[in-house]
Amino acid sequence: MSTGQGLPPREDAWALLCEWTPTPNLRKHMLAVEAAMRSYARRFGEDEDLWGLVGLLHDFDYERYPSQEAGHPFRGAEHLRALGYPEVVCRGVLSHASYSGVPRASRMERTLHACDELTGFIVAVALVRPSRSLDEVDATAVRKKMKDKAFARAVDREEMLRAADELGVPFDEHVRVVIEAMRGIAPALGLAGSAAAAP
Repeated sequence: MSTGQGLPPREDAWALLCEWTPTPNLRKHMLAVEAAMRSYARRFGEDEDLWGLVGLLHDFDYERYPSQEAGHPFRGAEHLRALGYPEVVCRGVLSHASYSGVPRASRMERTLHACDELTGFIVAVALVRPSRSLDEVDATAVRKKMKDKAFARAVDREEMLRAADELGVPFDEHVRVVIEAMRGIAPALGLAGSAAAAP
């Protein structure tokens, strides 16, 4: 049974993701992006199921095809098409890779780009807090860590800032929206803190 816009149920997308992505941390990344995308869909009055699905699946092929040369995200989009996913999902997945040749033309595509790197950076900030909890992360903490070039050095700070600008949301506000969305699924991300893990 499909939801709006001919979307497969989320359970099907999650099963596909798990089949293609054995690594828990990459699964958590896609869950974080899904949560952020759903939050922004509500904020913008858009289709939450569609936006969430694109966030959930954007990297599902990454472990099998971990680079542009290997075929990410082209092979994933090709597989989604073969499964009957609507083109809006396939295009959204393609658009998150700057090298794909698919411009980020819609608000959904710009939102995916803005949330992708930022969720990973927020996780990195949370993991160095004493509690390893998202409750200790805010926009100030993220800004501070962005200035530390040795911290999460693979993350392009300028790209994160530019993506928020393209989305039309001030960066600190964008960080707050994404953190709040991620807090909603903190246990699934392993970032609810040590107190939450206690029996």
